Amino acid sequence: MANVLSIVTYKILPPKLGGQKGIALFNEYFSKEENIFCFTIQDNDPSLAPYKVFNLLENGSFRYINIFNFSLIKKIIKEKSISYVIVEHPYYGWMALWLKKACNVKVIVHSHNIEAERFKTVGKWWWKILRYYEKWIHQKADFTFCITQQDRNYFHDQYKIPYEKSTVITYGISWNNAPTIIERETAKKSLLEKYSLPPGTHLFLFNGTLNYQPNLIAVKNIVEKINPIFIEKEIPYKIIICGKGLPAEMNELKQYENQNIIYAGFVDDITEYFKGADAFINPVTEGGGIKTKLVEALGYNLNAVSTFNGAIGVDENICNGKLFLSDNENWQRFAENMELSLSNSNSISSVYFDHFYWQNIAAKASRVIDELK
Repeated sequence: MANVLSIVTYKILPPKLGGQKGIALFNEYFSKEENIFCFTIQDNDPSLAPYKVFNLLENGSFRYINIFNFSLIKKIIKEKSISYVIVEHPYYGWMALWLKKACNVKVIVHSHNIEAERFKTVGKWWWKILRYYEKWIHQKADFTFCITQQDRNYFHDQYKIPYEKSTVITYGISWNNAPTIIERETAKKSLLEKYSLPPGTHLFLFNGTLNYQPNLIAVKNIVEKINPIFIEKEIPYKIIICGKGLPAEMNELKQYENQNIIYAGFVDDITEYFKGADAFINPVTEGGGIKTKLVEALGYNLNAVSTFNGAIGVDENICNGKLFLSDNENWQRFAENMELSLSNSNSISSVYFDHFYWQNIAAKASRVIDELK
């Protein structure tokens, strides 16, 4: 087993959001394959990790440019005989490359998005500067973990990263079997009772952090474009929207209660909603990377209705007909797919779990470590 240092520059412990889970769970399962140590910010709770955590990095934004952290990390590398450094996102890549030269370690950049493209999408003027920096970091690193094959192709085509210096390390799920029929029925009954809904009501679910612009736009797509089409079908249904951070501009979301929209806000146990809903809807048209809630929804054996953009990183060929796709702005087709999903009784394939189960993902990352030796 190799000694690997994971550098994480933001809060992941406890993990609550999809991006936080993506790092925390990867490290948790990766620690079963390799000896993992983590250098991270003070806000993270070391007691929540099954590996050694050095939460010595300051919380403020100065942490991204503080050169004096070099000596702290160098000391850990020497004391723990670290051979590999995995840096999450490219932002602290300059530090990782400095350590590579000073400590003779291999550097892997764990990418969760094309960051320059993400900021270009939201209109940040400095995205071209970030693009130059991001490209430089990936070119100088020994290897890149990409979140999707689409991102891997981008790195190859735009950043000139050879395919042999990258692989897909996707977002995963912690279970490798779908819920039983009894579990699904029990959860559905509980949700119907919670919201005083009659038996036979179909439940559609959307879940996400609502102050994240692509998710907020998706909510607007639901209430302003999709629901007005679907409500004409005279099917007994409700669309449940879960997630915290709803901006003030969307406080009127509750006014749609009489139009089959339930705004549940932040819920303590989202698992019950995933198990109890009839279908997950994902009308996301912006943002890159993989949509973590879609991966989880399909893992709970939910039928999923998505735009093509919202399904980046999820191959419909391994979903056994449970993923219904439409063009990004074709809301008529999206609503038709919602109706079709209600009559689909297929079960998610075992191949899906082979691909998205965290232990398999960690084992794949470990093989990269072995080949870099």
